[in-house]
Amino acid sequence: MDFELLYWHWLVLGMLLVVGEIFIPSFTIFWFGLGAIVVGLLMTLVTLSFTAQILIWTVSSVAFTALWFKYLKPKMTDRTSAGISRDAAIGEAGQVIKAPTEHSRGQVRFTTPVLGDDEWDFISDDDVRIGDRVFIKEISGNTLIVVKLT
Repeated sequence: MDFELLYWHWLVLGMLLVVGEIFIPSFTIFWFGLGAIVVGLLMTLVTLSFTAQILIWTVSSVAFTALWFKYLKPKMTDRTSAGISRDAAIGEAGQVIKAPTEHSRGQVRFTTPVLGDDEWDFISDDDVRIGDRVFIKEISGNTLIVVKLT
């Protein structure tokens, strides 16, 4: 019994790989799925041998992957404040979610991540309570020094 890959086999394989990217967040099998779809679409136009199918799938998958890493991925810059410098974080405002005590630091939450995190430990000279708005005055190691907004 001989098995022959038809155009729709490649289309189904391509769609399964593209959909499989949802469950495997590596963003690599997506390109192999697109390569399979290319072979399937090409086979609707011309008849290809099994060797030619595999060759086209390999070349197109590698080409899609190379284009992604060379041209598309570098243009997708992080537009959040997670990558901002320490100086740019000064003045960011957040809300106190845990008030400081004499034995522990307080915690503040920001609406957008500051230096890669949206919750930070803080110390303050002001008397702050849960729900108060504070802004960053300084950064000392992994602790923020904040001032209460009036």
